[in-house]
Amino acid sequence: MTTPMDQQQQPSFQAKDGMSYAPKGRPNAVVKPGEFVFAAVALDHGHIYGMAGGLIEAGATLKWVYDPDPAKVQTFVEQFPQAARADSLEQVLADPEVRLVAAAAVPSERGPLGLKVMDAGKDYFTDKTPFTQLEQLEAARRKVRETGRKYMVYYSERLHVESAVYAGQLVQQGAIGRVLQVTGFGPHRLNAGSRPEWFFEKEKYGGILCDIGSHQIEQFLYYTGCRDAQVLHSKVANYHHPEYPELEDYGDATLVGDNGATQYFRVDWFTPDGLSTWGDGRTFILGTEGYIELRKYVDLARDAEGDHVYLVNADGEQHFAVRGQVGYPFFGELVLDCLNRTENAMTQEHAFKAAELCLKAQQQALHITTSY
Repeated sequence: MTTPMDQQQQPSFQAKDGMSYAPKGRPNAVVKPGEFVFAAVALDHGHIYGMAGGLIEAGATLKWVYDPDPAKVQTFVEQFPQAARADSLEQVLADPEVRLVAAAAVPSERGPLGLKVMDAGKDYFTDKTPFTQLEQLEAARRKVRETGRKYMVYYSERLHVESAVYAGQLVQQGAIGRVLQVTGFGPHRLNAGSRPEWFFEKEKYGGILCDIGSHQIEQFLYYTGCRDAQVLHSKVANYHHPEYPELEDYGDATLVGDNGATQYFRVDWFTPDGLSTWGDGRTFILGTEGYIELRKYVDLARDAEGDHVYLVNADGEQHFAVRGQVGYPFFGELVLDCLNRTENAMTQEHAFKAAELCLKAQQQALHITTSY
């Protein structure tokens, strides 16, 4: 590793709760104070803390926060006291200094909110999943073409995880040759008692493949270099939670990319209480010359600290513990993309294609019926 090793990762914000996971990295400002102003609105999901924190570490200036629930705003300003409380969304959108609006709305509301933000001449940065319906995706595509604004997505399980960032660097360096297959596991802790009502309403959260499955599909496209893919098979189930009839607690899918690479992933809400973090997320990347395993959030029963990368290729077996060493370049790249109208952090096509495929996987999923 050539990156500094003397900086330690700060504790995550409620790291045992998947809804509030907000990594903190090393500040790496790409702009001076006041050069890139943003606002945070729609505080329905705890990912807004990671989104805002990543932008601030990149040098962005947080000016406003707005949510109709004052309790959510109060909690947010306790974490980010520099944010002024706006009286309305319209006040935020009318401010000419604001270049980007970050939001973590109820999933079904993310698409319509993005249209409002882009109509106001701002770039939009939304939590995943960015849409719950294909019609919302198509409306966003039209609005991007019409306004020239960005509709960026916080696919945090790659963008805000140092082991995932480092794996991307290894792939780009050719450490495992051409990527042939990606297998992903995205278990989450349910914490049902702490979840809002919308979390259990399928029309609002979109289904498990649409929601947390979006992380897995985005990683597949990124690591393999696919620009498109086909969903070969997908299925969902509510295996163990009859008290929440609209909850899908399990889902999986198989895809094949336009370059022949394939994917299998599984997502679920079955993290046991004894695990030290919110989910034992793993990714396996198979190449023609080797393979990579990511143990993102914990090295089970050995190290409660995550971000472990295992690499096997012609040079042998290697283990990299990368927490606090790699950082999160996406946020600085996003800030500069918004200023320069470039696409280095993530292309708009990529952000939308991952969303499209998770919606299609959800739409065509086989629904497994089970007796409790």
